[in-house]
Amino acid sequence: MSSPGLLMRRPAAARHTAVLAGIDRLGALLTLLGAAGLFLLPFVLFKANRIVPGDSRSVAQVLPLWASLGFEAMLAAVAAVALLIANGPLRLAAALGGIVGLAMALAAAANALTPPHNIIVRVAPGGGFWLLAAALGLLATDAITRMRPGPGVRVLLLGLFLGAAGLALTHGTFDNVSIVREYSLHASAFALAARQQVLLSVGSLGAAVIVALPLGILCHRAPRLKPGLLGALNVIQTVPSIALFGILMAPLGALAAHVPLAAAVGIRGIGAAPAVLALFLYSLLPIVANTVAGLKRVSPATVEAALGMGMTRWQTLTSVELLLALPVILTGIRIVLVQNIGLVTIAALIGGGGFGTFIFQGIGEMATDLVLLGAIPTVVLAFSAAVLLDALIEVLDRARQ
Repeated sequence: MSSPGLLMRRPAAARHTAVLAGIDRLGALLTLLGAAGLFLLPFVLFKANRIVPGDSRSVAQVLPLWASLGFEAMLAAVAAVALLIANGPLRLAAALGGIVGLAMALAAAANALTPPHNIIVRVAPGGGFWLLAAALGLLATDAITRMRPGPGVRVLLLGLFLGAAGLALTHGTFDNVSIVREYSLHASAFALAARQQVLLSVGSLGAAVIVALPLGILCHRAPRLKPGLLGALNVIQTVPSIALFGILMAPLGALAAHVPLAAAVGIRGIGAAPAVLALFLYSLLPIVANTVAGLKRVSPATVEAALGMGMTRWQTLTSVELLLALPVILTGIRIVLVQNIGLVTIAALIGGGGFGTFIFQGIGEMATDLVLLGAIPTVVLAFSAAVLLDALIEVLDRARQ
Protein backbone atom coordinates (compact mmCIF):
# COMPACT_ATOMS: atom_id res chain seq x y z
CA MET A 1 0.00 0.00 0.00
CA SER A 2 1.30 3.47 -0.85
CA SER A 3 1.93 5.83 2.02
CA PRO A 4 -0.01 9.15 2.24
CA GLY A 5 3.22 11.11 1.82
CA LEU A 6 4.01 9.34 -1.44
CA LEU A 7 0.53 10.02 -2.74
CA MET A 8 0.95 13.72 -1.94
CA ARG A 9 4.28 13.90 -3.74
CA ARG A 10 3.08 12.33 -6.99
CA PRO A 11 1.19 15.36 -8.39
CA ALA A 12 4.22 17.63 -7.82
CA ALA A 13 6.53 15.17 -9.56
CA ALA A 14 4.10 14.88 -12.46
CA ARG A 15 3.97 18.66 -12.80
CA HIS A 16 7.77 18.85 -12.70
CA THR A 17 8.01 16.22 -15.45
CA ALA A 18 5.47 18.11 -17.55
CA VAL A 19 7.46 21.34 -17.23
CA LEU A 20 10.67 19.61 -18.28
CA ALA A 21 8.89 17.97 -21.21
CA GLY A 22 7.86 21.42 -22.45
CA ILE A 23 11.44 22.73 -22.58
CA ASP A 24 13.23 22.40 -25.91
CA ARG A 25 16.50 20.53 -25.33
CA LEU A 26 18.41 22.24 -28.12
CA GLY A 27 17.06 25.57 -26.92
CA ALA A 28 18.32 24.80 -23.41
CA LEU A 29 21.79 23.98 -24.71
CA LEU A 30 21.92 27.14 -26.84
CA THR A 31 20.69 29.21 -23.90
CA LEU A 32 23.51 27.87 -21.74
CA LEU A 33 26.04 28.65 -24.47
CA GLY A 34 24.68 32.16 -24.86
CA ALA A 35 24.69 32.77 -21.10
CA ALA A 36 28.29 31.58 -20.88
CA GLY A 37 29.27 33.93 -23.69
CA LEU A 38 27.44 36.88 -22.16
CA PHE A 39 28.55 36.54 -18.53
CA LEU A 40 31.80 34.53 -18.55
CA LEU A 41 33.69 35.72 -21.63
CA PRO A 42 34.73 39.18 -22.87
CA PHE A 43 32.32 40.77 -25.32
CA VAL A 44 35.02 42.81 -27.10
CA LEU A 45 38.80 43.25 -26.96
CA PHE A 46 40.22 46.76 -26.89
CA LYS A 47 43.63 46.85 -28.60
CA ALA A 48 45.99 49.79 -28.84
CA ASN A 49 47.03 48.48 -32.28
CA ARG A 50 46.33 45.53 -34.54
CA ILE A 51 48.89 43.08 -33.13
CA VAL A 52 48.70 43.44 -29.33
CA PRO A 53 46.53 40.90 -27.42
CA GLY A 54 44.03 43.49 -26.16
CA ASP A 55 42.10 44.19 -22.96
CA SER A 56 38.85 42.33 -22.24
CA ARG A 57 35.65 44.36 -21.93
CA SER A 58 32.21 43.08 -20.99
CA VAL A 59 28.89 44.40 -22.30
CA ALA A 60 28.33 46.38 -19.11
CA GLN A 61 31.74 48.07 -19.51
CA VAL A 62 31.25 49.25 -23.09
CA LEU A 63 27.56 50.14 -23.26
CA PRO A 64 25.49 52.62 -21.24
CA LEU A 65 23.40 51.08 -18.46
CA TRP A 66 20.14 51.39 -20.37
CA ALA A 67 21.65 49.87 -23.52
CA SER A 68 23.29 47.04 -21.58
CA LEU A 69 20.04 46.17 -19.78
CA GLY A 70 18.09 46.39 -23.01
CA PHE A 71 20.55 44.10 -24.80
CA GLU A 72 20.38 41.54 -21.99
CA ALA A 73 16.55 41.72 -21.95
CA MET A 74 16.48 41.13 -25.71
CA LEU A 75 18.71 38.07 -25.33
CA ALA A 76 16.49 36.82 -22.48
CA ALA A 77 13.46 37.08 -24.77
CA VAL A 78 15.31 35.12 -27.47
CA ALA A 79 16.22 32.49 -24.87
CA ALA A 80 12.57 32.22 -23.80
CA VAL A 81 11.53 31.56 -27.39
CA ALA A 82 14.33 29.00 -27.81
CA LEU A 83 13.28 27.20 -24.63
CA LEU A 84 9.50 27.23 -24.89
CA ILE A 85 8.35 27.78 -28.48
CA ALA A 86 8.64 25.11 -31.15
CA ASN A 87 7.15 27.15 -33.99
CA GLY A 88 9.78 27.47 -36.75
CA PRO A 89 8.95 30.99 -38.03
CA LEU A 90 8.85 32.40 -34.49
CA ARG A 91 12.19 30.79 -33.63
CA LEU A 92 13.69 32.17 -36.84
CA ALA A 93 12.35 35.66 -36.12
CA ALA A 94 13.79 35.51 -32.60
CA ALA A 95 17.17 34.31 -33.86
CA LEU A 96 17.38 37.00 -36.55
CA GLY A 97 16.35 39.65 -34.03
CA GLY A 98 19.07 38.43 -31.70
CA ILE A 99 21.67 38.52 -34.48
CA VAL A 100 20.71 42.10 -35.38
CA GLY A 101 20.84 43.13 -31.73
CA LEU A 102 24.21 41.44 -31.27
CA ALA A 103 25.63 43.19 -34.34
CA MET A 104 24.35 46.58 -33.20
CA ALA A 105 25.82 46.04 -29.72
CA LEU A 106 29.21 45.26 -31.30
CA ALA A 107 29.01 48.40 -33.45
CA ALA A 108 28.02 50.52 -30.44
CA ALA A 109 30.91 49.11 -28.41
CA ALA A 110 33.41 49.80 -31.20
CA ASN A 111 32.15 53.34 -31.70
CA ALA A 112 32.26 54.04 -27.96
CA LEU A 113 35.79 52.73 -27.46
CA THR A 114 37.41 54.22 -30.58
CA PRO A 115 38.74 57.79 -30.14
CA PRO A 116 37.67 60.23 -32.87
CA HIS A 117 39.87 60.14 -36.01
CA ASN A 118 42.03 57.37 -34.56
CA ILE A 119 43.08 54.76 -37.13
CA ILE A 120 45.42 52.76 -34.89
CA VAL A 121 43.08 51.50 -32.17
CA ARG A 122 41.30 48.20 -32.81
CA VAL A 123 38.09 46.97 -31.16
CA ALA A 124 37.72 43.28 -31.96
CA PRO A 125 34.88 40.87 -31.16
CA GLY A 126 35.72 38.82 -28.07
CA GLY A 127 34.99 35.24 -27.15
CA GLY A 128 31.60 36.18 -25.72
CA PHE A 129 30.52 37.74 -29.00
CA TRP A 130 31.55 34.69 -31.01
CA LEU A 131 29.82 32.28 -28.63
CA LEU A 132 26.62 34.34 -28.74
CA ALA A 133 26.85 34.52 -32.54
CA ALA A 134 27.29 30.74 -32.74
CA ALA A 135 24.29 30.11 -30.46
CA LEU A 136 22.05 32.48 -32.43
CA GLY A 137 23.25 31.05 -35.74
CA LEU A 138 22.48 27.50 -34.60
CA LEU A 139 19.05 28.65 -33.42
CA ALA A 140 18.37 30.16 -36.85
CA THR A 141 19.56 26.97 -38.56
CA ASP A 142 17.33 24.85 -36.33
CA ALA A 143 14.36 27.10 -37.10
CA ILE A 144 14.91 26.82 -40.85
CA THR A 145 15.20 23.03 -40.53
CA ARG A 146 11.87 22.89 -38.67
CA MET A 147 10.23 25.05 -41.33
CA ARG A 148 11.43 22.69 -44.09
CA PRO A 149 11.52 25.41 -46.75
CA GLY A 150 11.71 24.56 -50.41
CA PRO A 151 14.83 25.20 -52.50
CA GLY A 152 13.57 28.56 -53.75
CA VAL A 153 12.90 29.81 -50.22
CA ARG A 154 16.35 28.70 -49.05
CA VAL A 155 18.01 30.56 -51.91
CA LEU A 156 15.87 33.61 -51.13
CA LEU A 157 16.89 33.49 -47.45
CA LEU A 158 20.54 33.26 -48.49
CA GLY A 159 20.15 36.25 -50.80
CA LEU A 160 18.45 38.30 -48.09
CA PHE A 161 21.18 37.44 -45.60
CA LEU A 162 24.00 38.37 -47.99
CA GLY A 163 22.20 41.54 -49.05
CA ALA A 164 21.57 42.62 -45.46
CA ALA A 165 25.19 41.91 -44.51
CA GLY A 166 26.46 43.88 -47.50
CA LEU A 167 24.24 46.87 -46.73
CA ALA A 168 25.26 46.81 -43.08
CA LEU A 169 28.97 46.80 -43.92
CA THR A 170 28.67 49.63 -46.46
CA HIS A 171 26.47 51.79 -44.24
CA GLY A 172 29.32 52.93 -41.99
CA THR A 173 27.87 51.73 -38.69
CA PHE A 174 30.57 49.06 -38.37
CA ASP A 175 33.52 51.11 -39.60
CA ASN A 176 35.22 51.03 -36.19
CA VAL A 177 35.00 47.24 -35.82
CA SER A 178 38.49 45.77 -36.28
CA ILE A 179 37.66 43.39 -39.14
CA VAL A 180 35.98 46.16 -41.13
CA ARG A 181 38.99 48.40 -40.54
CA GLU A 182 41.26 45.70 -41.92
CA TYR A 183 39.01 45.44 -44.97
CA SER A 184 39.17 49.19 -45.57
CA LEU A 185 42.98 48.99 -45.51
CA HIS A 186 43.05 46.04 -47.94
CA ALA A 187 40.03 46.76 -50.15
CA SER A 188 41.81 46.48 -53.50
CA ALA A 189 43.78 43.41 -52.41
CA PHE A 190 40.57 41.86 -51.07
CA ALA A 191 38.82 42.26 -54.44
CA LEU A 192 41.77 40.61 -56.19
CA ALA A 193 41.85 37.77 -53.65
CA ALA A 194 38.12 37.20 -54.07
CA ARG A 195 38.51 36.87 -57.84
CA GLN A 196 41.44 34.48 -57.41
CA GLN A 197 39.49 32.41 -54.88
CA VAL A 198 36.53 32.00 -57.22
CA LEU A 199 38.59 31.43 -60.38
CA LEU A 200 40.82 28.80 -58.81
CA SER A 201 37.89 26.96 -57.23
CA VAL A 202 35.58 27.04 -60.24
CA GLY A 203 38.33 26.65 -62.87
CA SER A 204 39.79 23.51 -61.33
CA LEU A 205 36.26 22.14 -60.88
CA GLY A 206 35.41 22.76 -64.54
CA ALA A 207 38.55 20.99 -65.73
CA ALA A 208 37.83 18.07 -63.40
CA VAL A 209 34.26 17.71 -64.71
CA ILE A 210 35.55 17.52 -68.29
CA VAL A 211 37.89 14.66 -67.37
CA ALA A 212 36.01 12.90 -64.55
CA LEU A 213 32.65 12.58 -66.29
CA PRO A 214 34.00 10.42 -69.15
CA LEU A 215 36.04 8.40 -66.65
CA GLY A 216 32.91 7.73 -64.62
CA ILE A 217 31.03 6.65 -67.73
CA LEU A 218 33.95 4.39 -68.68
CA CYS A 219 33.93 2.77 -65.22
CA HIS A 220 30.20 2.17 -65.54
CA ARG A 221 30.50 0.68 -68.99
CA ALA A 222 33.63 -1.38 -68.18
CA PRO A 223 33.34 -2.46 -64.52
CA ARG A 224 36.76 -4.14 -64.63
CA LEU A 225 38.41 -0.72 -64.76
CA LYS A 226 36.53 0.62 -61.76
CA PRO A 227 38.60 -0.83 -58.85
CA GLY A 228 41.96 0.19 -60.31
CA LEU A 229 40.91 3.67 -61.37
CA LEU A 230 39.05 4.52 -58.17
CA GLY A 231 41.92 3.05 -56.14
CA ALA A 232 44.44 5.31 -57.89
CA LEU A 233 42.25 8.36 -57.39
CA ASN A 234 41.74 7.43 -53.76
CA VAL A 235 45.53 7.38 -53.24
CA ILE A 236 45.71 10.96 -54.58
CA GLN A 237 42.89 11.96 -52.23
CA THR A 238 44.83 10.73 -49.20
CA VAL A 239 47.90 12.90 -49.90
CA PRO A 240 47.84 15.99 -47.65
CA SER A 241 47.18 19.16 -49.64
CA ILE A 242 50.32 21.01 -48.60
CA ALA A 243 52.40 17.94 -49.53
CA LEU A 244 50.77 17.68 -52.96
CA PHE A 245 51.38 21.39 -53.60
CA GLY A 246 55.04 20.87 -52.75
CA ILE A 247 55.36 17.73 -54.90
CA LEU A 248 53.96 19.54 -57.94
CA MET A 249 56.27 22.55 -57.61
CA ALA A 250 59.38 20.67 -58.81
CA PRO A 251 58.06 19.18 -62.09
CA LEU A 252 56.16 22.34 -63.02
CA GLY A 253 59.23 24.46 -62.29
CA ALA A 254 61.35 22.19 -64.48
CA LEU A 255 58.74 22.35 -67.24
CA ALA A 256 58.75 26.13 -67.16
CA ALA A 257 62.56 26.21 -67.26
CA HIS A 258 62.86 23.93 -70.30
CA VAL A 259 59.70 24.85 -72.26
CA PRO A 260 59.44 28.61 -72.91
CA LEU A 261 55.86 28.24 -74.11
CA ALA A 262 54.84 26.77 -70.75
CA ALA A 263 56.37 29.70 -68.91
CA ALA A 264 54.72 32.10 -71.35
CA VAL A 265 51.23 30.78 -70.53
CA GLY A 266 51.85 31.04 -66.79
CA ILE A 267 53.00 27.53 -65.85
CA ARG A 268 55.59 27.87 -63.08
CA GLY A 269 56.72 26.07 -59.98
CA ILE A 270 54.87 28.52 -57.76
CA GLY A 271 51.67 30.44 -58.27
CA ALA A 272 48.36 29.38 -59.75
CA ALA A 273 49.63 26.44 -61.84
CA PRO A 274 50.46 23.97 -59.03
CA ALA A 275 47.37 25.13 -57.15
CA VAL A 276 45.03 24.45 -60.07
CA LEU A 277 46.65 21.10 -60.84
CA ALA A 278 46.43 19.93 -57.23
CA LEU A 279 42.79 21.02 -56.94
CA PHE A 280 42.06 19.29 -60.25
CA LEU A 281 43.52 16.03 -58.96
CA TYR A 282 41.60 16.27 -55.68
CA SER A 283 38.36 16.88 -57.62
CA LEU A 284 38.46 13.72 -59.70
CA LEU A 285 37.50 11.05 -57.15
CA PRO A 286 34.16 12.51 -55.91
CA ILE A 287 32.95 13.26 -59.43
CA VAL A 288 34.00 9.89 -60.89
CA ALA A 289 32.52 7.96 -57.95
CA ASN A 290 29.23 9.88 -58.05
CA THR A 291 28.98 9.51 -61.81
CA VAL A 292 29.28 5.74 -61.43
CA ALA A 293 26.75 5.72 -58.57
CA GLY A 294 24.31 7.91 -60.50
CA LEU A 295 24.45 5.79 -63.64
CA LYS A 296 24.03 2.64 -61.55
CA ARG A 297 20.77 4.05 -60.16
CA VAL A 298 19.24 4.27 -63.62
CA SER A 299 16.85 1.37 -64.16
CA PRO A 300 17.95 -1.10 -66.88
CA ALA A 301 14.32 -1.20 -67.99
CA THR A 302 14.47 2.52 -68.72
CA VAL A 303 17.59 2.05 -70.85
CA GLU A 304 16.01 -0.87 -72.72
CA ALA A 305 12.87 1.17 -73.35
CA ALA A 306 14.94 4.01 -74.81
CA LEU A 307 16.82 1.61 -77.08
CA GLY A 308 13.54 0.01 -78.08
CA MET A 309 12.24 3.40 -79.18
CA GLY A 310 15.09 3.59 -81.69
CA MET A 311 17.54 5.74 -79.74
CA THR A 312 21.22 5.05 -80.27
CA ARG A 313 23.57 4.17 -77.38
CA TRP A 314 24.93 7.72 -77.42
CA GLN A 315 21.45 9.25 -77.41
CA THR A 316 20.40 6.96 -74.57
CA LEU A 317 23.46 7.95 -72.55
CA THR A 318 23.12 11.71 -73.04
CA SER A 319 19.33 12.07 -73.08
CA VAL A 320 18.30 9.40 -70.57
CA GLU A 321 21.05 7.98 -68.35
CA LEU A 322 23.04 11.15 -67.63
CA LEU A 323 19.85 13.15 -67.20
CA LEU A 324 18.52 10.73 -64.61
CA ALA A 325 21.91 10.49 -62.90
CA LEU A 326 22.40 14.25 -62.83
CA PRO A 327 21.28 14.83 -59.19
CA VAL A 328 23.84 12.30 -57.92
CA ILE A 329 26.56 13.73 -60.18
CA LEU A 330 25.79 17.23 -58.91
CA THR A 331 26.15 15.97 -55.35
CA GLY A 332 29.74 15.04 -56.17
CA ILE A 333 30.28 18.43 -57.81
CA ARG A 334 28.91 20.12 -54.68
CA ILE A 335 31.38 18.20 -52.50
CA VAL A 336 34.23 19.19 -54.80
CA LEU A 337 33.33 22.88 -54.97
CA VAL A 338 33.07 23.27 -51.19
CA GLN A 339 36.31 21.30 -50.80
CA ASN A 340 38.13 23.42 -53.37
CA ILE A 341 37.02 26.69 -51.81
CA GLY A 342 38.69 25.58 -48.59
CA LEU A 343 41.81 24.20 -50.23
CA VAL A 344 42.45 27.38 -52.22
CA THR A 345 43.26 29.12 -48.95
CA ILE A 346 46.17 26.70 -48.41
CA ALA A 347 47.37 27.35 -51.96
CA ALA A 348 48.31 30.85 -50.84
CA LEU A 349 51.42 29.30 -49.30
CA ILE A 350 52.77 28.64 -52.80
CA GLY A 351 51.67 31.95 -54.28
CA GLY A 352 48.25 30.78 -55.47
CA GLY A 353 46.48 33.84 -54.09
CA GLY A 354 42.96 33.89 -52.73
CA PHE A 355 41.74 34.63 -49.22
CA GLY A 356 44.51 32.48 -47.78
CA THR A 357 46.85 35.39 -48.46
CA PHE A 358 45.24 37.31 -45.59
CA ILE A 359 45.13 34.27 -43.34
CA PHE A 360 48.84 33.49 -43.56
CA GLN A 361 49.84 37.15 -43.56
CA GLY A 362 47.79 37.62 -40.40
CA ILE A 363 49.39 34.57 -38.79
CA GLY A 364 52.85 35.89 -39.64
CA GLU A 365 52.05 39.33 -38.22
CA MET A 366 50.08 37.92 -35.24
CA ALA A 367 47.12 40.00 -36.45
CA THR A 368 43.96 38.03 -35.65
CA ASP A 369 41.69 40.47 -37.46
CA LEU A 370 43.61 39.97 -40.70
CA VAL A 371 43.21 36.22 -40.30
CA LEU A 372 39.46 36.68 -39.91
CA LEU A 373 39.39 38.90 -43.00
CA GLY A 374 40.44 35.84 -45.00
CA ALA A 375 38.62 33.15 -43.01
CA ILE A 376 35.12 34.62 -42.77
CA PRO A 377 34.66 35.24 -46.55
CA THR A 378 35.94 31.71 -47.22
CA VAL A 379 33.27 30.25 -44.93
CA VAL A 380 30.55 32.44 -46.44
CA LEU A 381 31.59 31.51 -49.99
CA ALA A 382 31.62 27.78 -49.21
CA PHE A 383 28.27 27.98 -47.40
CA SER A 384 26.67 29.91 -50.26
CA ALA A 385 27.94 27.41 -52.83
CA ALA A 386 26.55 24.53 -50.77
CA VAL A 387 23.11 26.14 -50.40
CA LEU A 388 22.83 26.96 -54.12
CA LEU A 389 23.89 23.50 -55.30
CA ASP A 390 21.72 21.77 -52.68
CA ALA A 391 18.74 23.72 -53.99
CA LEU A 392 19.55 22.77 -57.59
CA ILE A 393 19.94 19.10 -56.64
CA GLU A 394 16.58 19.10 -54.86
CA VAL A 395 14.85 20.70 -57.86
CA LEU A 396 16.31 18.08 -60.19
CA ASP A 397 15.39 15.26 -57.80
CA ARG A 398 11.78 16.45 -57.73
CA ALA A 399 11.70 16.68 -61.52
CA ARG A 400 13.10 13.14 -61.74
CA GLN A 401 10.32 11.68 -59.59
